[in-house]
Amino acid sequence: MGGGGERGRSGDAGRSGERGRSGDTGADGAGMDAGGPPAGQPLRGGTGPGEDGQPTVTTAEPDRRSRAGTNTGNPPTTQPAHGGTEPGEDGQPTVTTTEPDRRSRADTNTGNPPTTQPAHGGTGPGEDGQPTVTTAGRRGPVVAALMLGMALAALDGTVVSTAVPQIVGDLGGFSVFSWLFSGYLLAVTVTLPVYGKLSDTFGRKPVLIAGIVLFLAGSLLCAAAWSMASLIAFRVVQGLGGGALQGTIQTIAADLYPLKERPRIVARLSTVWAVSSVAGPAVGGLLAAYADWRWIFLINLPVGGVALWLIARHLVEPVRERGPRPRVDWQGALAVFVTATLLLTALVQGGVAWPWISAPSLGLLGASAVCAAVTVLVERRAAEPVIPGWVWRRRTIASVNLAMGALGLLMVAPTVFLPTYAQSVLGLGPIAAGFVLSAMTLSWPVTAAYANRVYNRIGFRDTALTGMGAALLVLLAFPLLPYPGEPWQPALIMLLLGAALGFFQLPLLVGVQSTVPWAERGTTTASVLFSRQVGQSVGAALFGALANAVLAARLGGAGDLDSVSRALADGSSQEPLRRALAAAVDLVFAGAAAAAALGLLALLFAPRRFAVLKERRPDV
Repeated sequence: MGGGGERGRSGDAGRSGERGRSGDTGADGAGMDAGGPPAGQPLRGGTGPGEDGQPTVTTAEPDRRSRAGTNTGNPPTTQPAHGGTEPGEDGQPTVTTTEPDRRSRADTNTGNPPTTQPAHGGTGPGEDGQPTVTTAGRRGPVVAALMLGMALAALDGTVVSTAVPQIVGDLGGFSVFSWLFSGYLLAVTVTLPVYGKLSDTFGRKPVLIAGIVLFLAGSLLCAAAWSMASLIAFRVVQGLGGGALQGTIQTIAADLYPLKERPRIVARLSTVWAVSSVAGPAVGGLLAAYADWRWIFLINLPVGGVALWLIARHLVEPVRERGPRPRVDWQGALAVFVTATLLLTALVQGGVAWPWISAPSLGLLGASAVCAAVTVLVERRAAEPVIPGWVWRRRTIASVNLAMGALGLLMVAPTVFLPTYAQSVLGLGPIAAGFVLSAMTLSWPVTAAYANRVYNRIGFRDTALTGMGAALLVLLAFPLLPYPGEPWQPALIMLLLGAALGFFQLPLLVGVQSTVPWAERGTTTASVLFSRQVGQSVGAALFGALANAVLAARLGGAGDLDSVSRALADGSSQEPLRRALAAAVDLVFAGAAAAAALGLLALLFAPRRFAVLKERRPDV
């Protein structure tokens, strides 16, 4: 099954079958002497449709590789394969043959139908490198665990923000409290590529379990923090686990669902993220006001505990085939970690903790450039690099990574600057300002859920181009809003922006995951998320400097975003400051529109049709 209008196209050249044509000599056969009708068995050849609407091929040549279901009196089960490329009524190609495949030996001669086992286990690759996912019962418990894990990652940033006054009042350290967020963000971002590679090497389940355990350990330590420095350090520990949560959850979601069904799970995860973003500040404020700020971290324990139990109990990854011991590129992982940490620290703290043109900024940027060069040398020599070169050599993945970086860049405008605009220019309270922003998080998952109906017709790239083109127009409309305006006006802008971006992000994520086999999916997914996180860090630094420059020009060389916001909260010099802040935010949204244009340009370099690989149906 293809995506984006490529229905029926296989991932490899030369796999397209012809109706009524058999496959290779010795192709997979099924149930010649089983005493029942042959079951759907994939083949490397032919594609004629069978009784269930799936393409089938019958061959008289047995495949010596399989004995499953022989002489059992029961029909053999369906085995996916390389061939058969014409879709049946449900769009899923299958092939029927006349002799079982020796590679499936389950329940032979037991009187029961053989089961389908993935080559490498529950979420491991099948014959064509695509996932065959096995769960102990249903997908439901695993999906519930993924949603709980996503809620942990999404809530963690927003729930802490409203409790900062209580935390600072208890622990002190007001001058460095911003590292509560920066430290967590840094740890998540720099570990994404590492966890992606580890999940491809050792499987998704152990990486996700380790990430949840590390996140919960960090949460417990945060609740026991005795100073701001210790709390920041423990937030970094949380972030080390959060990197595994974000990347591995998205990868398992792609493993669990075939391409046709994948928008459902991605839309659910997007909904969890949206609800968490809206509910996080309210939950944090309630806990800080009526309980204690430490409960913000303790509440993670039961939620994460349930997710951990569900993953351990219901996500099954059978033992992998014995082979050479996997090599872990620890030198490359350390190089990537150090390089990303130096670069992101320079971007996050530049213009905040120290001026951009200063020894700390220049030193960090210079050191990150040197470390980047060292990282390239280390990764080129590594047998299994953390960030393989093919991530940037393949047009599809490189274009999607650049486009996702542009998405992270433009997202800074609404998420960072709109709440300040709503409170300082429109005069709204914190809760009402949060609702203005939440309009975007409400429409985003709705359009994401229906994006498959569009990309199945016009393709992944063209759907994403449509979404980003609409986002560009919406961002350009923001500076045209009247001053000071009504709250519904920016809320409408956010509603439209979320709807546009739902058509942009989901097709790219689903599409790029469908172009790679199982053994590369974790690395590919992590590279996409890493690019977006880096884009967000660059956007925060770039647009922060842009806003401060506008404020300084409007206010006669003095003032920045934080000082103007505090002055407006104190009620001093309202009108000039409001107008200056409105002009700064307008320019930031114009810059976000420029980032959207860069995203469109990056997508133009992507192939119009993604080379989607044939995949197996999950066995659940």
